[in-house]
Amino acid sequence: MKDLARTIRTLAWVAVIAAIYQELKKPPAERTWHGKVGGLIPYDFRIPTPARVKAAYWDPSSDTVFTDKVVGVGWAVNVPVLLRKVDQTLGQYSGVSRSMREEISRRMPQMSGRRPGNGEAEH
Repeated sequence: MKDLARTIRTLAWVAVIAAIYQELKKPPAERTWHGKVGGLIPYDFRIPTPARVKAAYWDPSSDTVFTDKVVGVGWAVNVPVLLRKVDQTLGQYSGVSRSMREEISRRMPQMSGRRPGNGEAEH
């Protein structure tokens, strides 16, 4: 587990250094201090604004869970979208689980009154 954490930390530092290098190799007039490392990993070293913070962390109208991070390198989590997706997933799981229990009960009615493990019916 320590090796995984160390690898993730190392990759994060590599992305930060790559982002800074990417900006510094541009002429000063073209430096924006935000973009994507390798066209994939977002970075933003500008001073955050309330509008950007809200767009990254609280945009219920979006369907995107992972948004560009407001400061630094990587992704932010759009909380209302994450909660909506978790709720949908739990709802689907609940529905499937309920239908599976009903199907098992329909196919094996003799099992409905037994407690697990002892083979005896409840009284």
